Amino acid sequence: GFVADRNAPGWARSWEQTAWFIPLAAGVASVTFGLIFAFIPSTRTLRGRLLLVGVTTLIAGVTIAGTWKRPPDRFEYLALEREGKAEMLFTLVPWSPNQRPDDRDAKTLPPGASSESPLERIITQGLPPTGVLAQEHRERVKERVLTLPMAPAARDMLARQLEAHFAEHPQFTRSELRAMLARDLKAVGHPYRMGTDALGVDVASQMIHACRLAISIGFVSTGLAVLIGVTMGSLMGYFGGIIDLLLYRIVEVFMAVPVLFLLIVAAGVLPRNTYVMMAIIGCFTWHSAARFTRAEFMRLRSMDFVQSAKAVGLPLRSILFRHMLPNGVTPVLVDASFLIAAAILAEATLSYLGLGPPDQASWGRLLASATSEAGAPVWWLAVFPGLAIFLTVLSYNMIGEALRDAIDPKLRKARV
Repeated sequence: GFVADRNAPGWARSWEQTAWFIPLAAGVASVTFGLIFAFIPSTRTLRGRLLLVGVTTLIAGVTIAGTWKRPPDRFEYLALEREGKAEMLFTLVPWSPNQRPDDRDAKTLPPGASSESPLERIITQGLPPTGVLAQEHRERVKERVLTLPMAPAARDMLARQLEAHFAEHPQFTRSELRAMLARDLKAVGHPYRMGTDALGVDVASQMIHACRLAISIGFVSTGLAVLIGVTMGSLMGYFGGIIDLLLYRIVEVFMAVPVLFLLIVAAGVLPRNTYVMMAIIGCFTWHSAARFTRAEFMRLRSMDFVQSAKAVGLPLRSILFRHMLPNGVTPVLVDASFLIAAAILAEATLSYLGLGPPDQASWGRLLASATSEAGAPVWWLAVFPGLAIFLTVLSYNMIGEALRDAIDPKLRKARV
């Protein structure tokens, strides 16, 4: 969470060190989680609902308190592998978005380029990048092969193969040496499938982690906006009159707030983290859901099933959220898909301006680094994140269009 983050303020980290923090945090989180179930009509009786809330709260509290842990120290696996102190098994995307190489490795590599492995670095250190290797360079390579941190039998075999290659090819270059190491020793480093940025960090792993950031911001902020908008819209549509007049003025105030400008201002005043961004987007984009819900509830409040619910004496909460809301929530679901796309675009814009969550991979941040320090364009830093933003926003917009056509067949016929 916020206090467990490495970039958390000092007062937050001091709270985390106290003995009462974990029980208090677990209690607050579990009670908040249990209150969600209190408003869901999951059982017919009040006793059953209270029992469900109690069990849910207890399980959530025990789970949070038992699994709370402080962030681990940074594991510099590239440096350990280079020094021969650790042997790694890499996956399809071998790099971490939080792992930055040291200064000598920090360079922008194109897609498909490979990093230097520890064995390759030991063997080729100090050799000229181009041209034929001189005799002194060949002798230096032979000496380094004999000191490699590997099994003696494999080391002797590599030395014999290297001697045979030098004898067969007098005009031996560094690139040919690297090709031989890749073929016989598998000593060439792992490939960067989408290249690296200016800091030498893998772009493919950043793209994957940025996807998690974008989707989580889109869904959480939209869920918060729908929750607030449906509640406000149902009250306006059901009561009407002075309540509708007053609440709609509040809706108009929030409609006039520029969300992107508010996010930029908040980035300079409030802590720059994902939760603040979610809260701001969710709390200032609920007006469209409120207007849709208000219109649907005004249409439904005069129908027979609503009048029957009033006549039998059902509570207001049951009339609004159990009988009316399922019949009027479809336009809100259509609008929610557009809100998700807008939230993802807002996060990408903020990260592009350098105001997004610090030390966290983002599509917008990758897009902002598409120009090198010398002013030369780096095409893979523009194409891959730009394509991800475009396809994600387009997908959610198309989902919204499809839902709109499914809800209103007349509109679909008119387009045809």
